[in-house]
Amino acid sequence: MAALTFNKDVKVVTRIVVVTSGKGGVGKTTSSASFSAGLAMRGHKTVVIDFDVGLRNLDLIMGCERRVVYDFINVVQEEANLNQALIKDKKVENLFILPASQTRDKDALTKDGVELVLKNLSKMGFEYIICDSPAGIETGALMAAYFADDAIIVTNPEISSVRDSDRILGILSSKSKRAINGEEPIKEYLLITRYNPKRVMTGEMLSISDIEDILRINLIGVIPESESVLHASNQGLPAIHMKDTNVSIAYEDLVSRYLGKEVAMKFTEQEKPSLFKRLFGGR
Repeated sequence: MAALTFNKDVKVVTRIVVVTSGKGGVGKTTSSASFSAGLAMRGHKTVVIDFDVGLRNLDLIMGCERRVVYDFINVVQEEANLNQALIKDKKVENLFILPASQTRDKDALTKDGVELVLKNLSKMGFEYIICDSPAGIETGALMAAYFADDAIIVTNPEISSVRDSDRILGILSSKSKRAINGEEPIKEYLLITRYNPKRVMTGEMLSISDIEDILRINLIGVIPESESVLHASNQGLPAIHMKDTNVSIAYEDLVSRYLGKEVAMKFTEQEKPSLFKRLFGGR
């Protein structure tokens, strides 16, 4: 593969997007993978960075774990350059992955080091830099959020997940670079994952309106509860590639809305059983 180069003649406006949440296991990495793949599929040069130092799951979901030689920390600490560490996605032309380290400590991330990497990625012509944040408010999460222009807050429809997301919103509005410098606030978007309208009707899950009332940020997507997500992860494939599934459609709609298109929200109401099922039963 030819090396990526810095092109001073091309002026690209780079948007840094953090995908974050307060609670673990809500689908951040799954969403980061599909969101970044979706942007690249629309022709936008996109890189997704794994900020979860010490764990590193993004490369598994992207199906490139065996191709990792150098990682994010190697670049931050100037042990390797971006051309050595970036992995080109095999399915999507404009998509690159910058994996996390499995062996380093989270404190290896420095603000100056991360800023330099982001600036160099911008100089390389990336339109979107997607930061896959670890859960909570430790170093990796704070670093992922600090430089963000936009934030996608991922939450499940349960009270503990929503409450923790509310805490993350507080950090974005007070500890980000934009907040500290008094600049235009980070644009915040709500992504609800593992949503099941039937379970909402029985009171097992919070409704969309319940979540919106608590967090009060713009809803950008609803990803239905589906086994397709697990199947995709086991195949090392972003869920957006699981064509004609509800999950794939939901992630495609998420990308469309982020890019400014008006798309009706799907998979938010319980489907009525067909006449055949009403007459003869069955699931």
